[in-house]
Amino acid sequence: MSLPTRPSLPTALVLALLTMGLAGCSGISNPFSTSEAPPPRPEVTPTLPSAIPPHDLVGRWGLAAYHKDEDRARTEAAAANQCRQPYIITLGPTGGVLMHLADQATPTELRLKGAPGNRTYIGPAEDPPGGQQDREVVGFDGRVLALRWIDTEVQGRYGTMVYVRCGPEGQKPPRSKGAAKPRPKAAPKTAPKPVQPPIQQAPPAR
Repeated sequence: MSLPTRPSLPTALVLALLTMGLAGCSGISNPFSTSEAPPPRPEVTPTLPSAIPPHDLVGRWGLAAYHKDEDRARTEAAAANQCRQPYIITLGPTGGVLMHLADQATPTELRLKGAPGNRTYIGPAEDPPGGQQDREVVGFDGRVLALRWIDTEVQGRYGTMVYVRCGPEGQKPPRSKGAAKPRPKAAPKTAPKPVQPPIQQAPPAR
């Protein structure tokens, strides 16, 4: 008496069971998995000490902006003329500077952040140097400060900001005066002539 033959499993089912078994074993990768490795994280620029101390930015500034480099000199002159309505930078409560971010009505305390390559950025303390809300310092000599927005859309709208330091508080710019007319010289004083007493004549003889 012959035993009944057991039906064979389909090849596809055997492969599926084998794959599930391999996937359940720890330490064994699934050869049929199509998932890719996660992309590498972008490198974060380290924050270095700023070459510009915050108190160097405190004061009253005339403000203007330009979009073309050839307009920078003219923009500096325009910024100097804005000292009648100056932009005021003060120290923040934790050592930063109070300035405005893009499209912001009230100032925020920002940090000066150093970066490799002798670069300096101004922006929120929680962002690494060169973040989208930052501005890069493209020029500073103590009197003129130039800042470029990192966000290209904001840079396209606002341009490169130029700050020109105003005079001390309350000081008015000197007025241009014409050439002073020379005053006529006073005639030299001469010593008064001595007054001689009148000559007395002798009385006539009697």
